Amino acid sequence: MSGPVFLILRIVTSVVLYIFLGWALYTIWKDLQQQSTPQSTSKTPRLTLTIETDDEPQVIQYSGSEIIVGRDPVSDCHLMDQTISARHTRLVYHHKQWWVEDLHSTNGTFLNQEQVIDSVVITSGDQLRCGQVILNVSIDDSVFSEEKISG
Repeated sequence: MSGPVFLILRIVTSVVLYIFLGWALYTIWKDLQQQSTPQSTSKTPRLTLTIETDDEPQVIQYSGSEIIVGRDPVSDCHLMDQTISARHTRLVYHHKQWWVEDLHSTNGTFLNQEQVIDSVVITSGDQLRCGQVILNVSIDDSVFSEEKISG
């Protein structure tokens, strides 16, 4: 007599366990979807680099999430100066901030007169010096699509 009762209890326990596991997996899946949505819909704020020259300053605006500064013609910010390495500096947007990183350049990258050793956060009003070229940084709060806008 107790055999059929135990069988029914085992079946009910198994069904409840599977319902619980299904609910837990569904909750984890919904949480992962919710966490990934803001990252995929976030846009990169526009970064403006003002290149100080002897003539008139050159202003270039970017809205991509990575900018390579260098003498190489395929660089995003192509600078023709002998003190600039082919791939001198990288500006990258992540963790909702713009960062600057020296790419092992010969003459170094300086942020506000301090040499950049590791990745460092940059803000509006900062001054970058790559070799002997000075770049003034301006970050726009509004966001745009990921393409370079020259000006």
